[in-house]
Amino acid sequence: MPIISSEPASARTSRTRMTGIGRVLVIVYGILALGATGRSVVQIIQDFQAAPVAYALSAVAAVVYILATLALVFSGSRGWYRVAWIAISFELAGVLIVGTLSIVDPALFQHPTVWSIYGIGYVFVPLVLPFFGLWWLRRHRPDAERA
Repeated sequence: MPIISSEPASARTSRTRMTGIGRVLVIVYGILALGATGRSVVQIIQDFQAAPVAYALSAVAAVVYILATLALVFSGSRGWYRVAWIAISFELAGVLIVGTLSIVDPALFQHPTVWSIYGIGYVFVPLVLPFFGLWWLRRHRPDAERA
C-alpha cells in the first residue's frame, strides 16, 4: 500500500536531493561563494587599478559560485537543473582556462584570482568541485527522480 503524504511532490524531491553528497556540494559551493565574494569585494575596493582583469575574474567567479549554489538547491526543477549545468560547466571552463593561463603566462595574472593556478589559494577545491558537481547533476536528473 503506497504511503500518502500531505507534502507536495516538489518538497519531497527537494528533500531527497539535498541529502548526502548533494548537501555537501551545496555547503561547499556556499562557502566558495562567500569566500570568492569577500575576496573580490576587498580586491576591487582596495586596489582595482592594480589588476582589473584578475579582480574582475574574482568577481565573476563569485557570481558563478552564488548561481551554482542556488541552482543546486533548486535543481529539482528542469529550469534550475539547466542553470546548474551551465553554471558548473562555466566554472569548470573558467578554472581550466584561467588556471592554465596563469601558469603559461604569469604576467596575465600578477595578482591571484580564485581560479589562478587551478585554485591553489583555495587548496584546489575550485578544480575538483565542478567535476563532483557535474557528476552529481548527471546522477540526479529531475525527470529520473520523479519516475
